[in-house]
Amino acid sequence: MALVFSGCSIVQTESFTFQAELPENFTVGAVTHYESVSGEMCSKRKAFRSKQPKTTPLVELQLPLTDTAKGCSMVLKKVVLHIEGKWGKRDLDMDMDTAGLSIRDAPSETVRPFPASGPLVFQGQCQWLFRTMGSRRYIVKILQCRALDANGVVQKQLAGATLQRDQLAGKTVKMVLTVAKEETPYFGRSWLETPKGWKPCVETKETFRCQAPPTFTDFKMPDGRDCTVYPNCTE
Repeated sequence: MALVFSGCSIVQTESFTFQAELPENFTVGAVTHYESVSGEMCSKRKAFRSKQPKTTPLVELQLPLTDTAKGCSMVLKKVVLHIEGKWGKRDLDMDMDTAGLSIRDAPSETVRPFPASGPLVFQGQCQWLFRTMGSRRYIVKILQCRALDANGVVQKQLAGATLQRDQLAGKTVKMVLTVAKEETPYFGRSWLETPKGWKPCVETKETFRCQAPPTFTDFKMPDGRDCTVYPNCTE
């Protein structure tokens, strides 16, 4: 597969607009996946990044529905959305997860119909999961993004939508992304929640759960502070 960036792409006659409404310190990019119309052994990927400042809460990308390579005509099959969130001040204080769009040729129960006006909107929520890493037990964070249903309930699947190809040209598809207010531990069995915050405990070798009664340990914040409870550091 060839990976071609949008600045070098061929001008397309049909496309749709992807928008993303993002929380602070989040960005998103798209990788489009194309496959042959006639079943030929050809495929292609293109990467798209917004040219807007990273501080802009609304990202907008123009995504082509068709492409060609060496005489092979191809159509868009899926879009992988790469969500990047930054949790600290250092360059490495970030993590990524994905969302996606699937493109179908025929109607099905999973296809999302477009509204009479305005964009087709799907929602997702990202959750920061904290854990310790390394012999000095520094706190790091993992990003987990999942779909929200119409009632705002977090689902098990990734955020995204299934779309019908002949309905897409000239339309807008929008992802609205939020962040959970509370962080939770990545290894939930290794932390106990107390009135002062989350405390990491020594695990049993058999079950990798907190010992009973629990024996607590310390950890380090990214700034080097020695702490006993997260996120407050001291009790």
